[in-house]
Amino acid sequence: MYDIILNPVSGKGNSLKAFETVKAVFDAAGAEWKVHRTERSMHASEIVAELNKKEDAKVIVMGGDGTLNEVLNGITDFSRLTLGIISCGTGNDFIKAAGLPSDPAEAAKLILKGDTGYVDYLELKNRRALNCAGAGMDVDVLVRYESMKAFKGKMKYYASLIDTLIKCKFHKIALEIDGERMEKSVFMIAAANGTCIGGGMKISPHSVTDDGKLNVVLINEMPKRKILPTLIKFLNGGKHIESPYTEEYLAENVKIEVLDEGLTEVDGEVIDEKIIDCRVVHDVLKIFR
Repeated sequence: MYDIILNPVSGKGNSLKAFETVKAVFDAAGAEWKVHRTERSMHASEIVAELNKKEDAKVIVMGGDGTLNEVLNGITDFSRLTLGIISCGTGNDFIKAAGLPSDPAEAAKLILKGDTGYVDYLELKNRRALNCAGAGMDVDVLVRYESMKAFKGKMKYYASLIDTLIKCKFHKIALEIDGERMEKSVFMIAAANGTCIGGGMKISPHSVTDDGKLNVVLINEMPKRKILPTLIKFLNGGKHIESPYTEEYLAENVKIEVLDEGLTEVDGEVIDEKIIDCRVVHDVLKIFR
């Protein structure tokens, strides 16, 4: 039995179309399934917590990265659950790093095949994350995105990005990597398990989702004239990683503290906290892959 957690509003309704495709694939294979539709914020966490009472729960997430994050945070016993991921949101960033199909039919067939493996996740003080946590310019963009009314979809994101760059400021942070502390002034910083943020922008092109490590990527303060060229490199497949203003570390434990008025983000959600204190959890989260 496959339990499908479906967010009906993900991807502006694309999840409902994807569900019809997945249903057809499952029915053709004679697979048993049951759908559980989310009705409110954090409902996916509640649903998976209940499903996790089963001895061998096979839970499929159909939604965006936000729904996937909710499910991750609702798991109560990893040893009793295998997760299937059929991304049908707007960004779908995590599957890009995990090498999972973007096509719903192909993702459904992969799940039915039954092969499994493990992916890492980030354990924070009071939450979990699959993809990325960080601070700096990308968080400023998200804050502007929430308040911007003139655009929608990706145009809204790019408009927020342009506005942020026009008003660009660097953020003072304290960074602790596996116990070693340093202070920096950064354009942006990410503790990444995945490779992409913002719907495909490669913040951490070297990340591997099952290596037991986080990639810490810092783009440091630079002359203002260098911001646009560095950003173009960032948008061009993660080539900012080669910039002299970029540093990259591998770590198991990362602590980022914002020392000014900036905020932080976890899996694309802005949080009203100044400190991200996280560790990588390895060989615990089993998925169909």
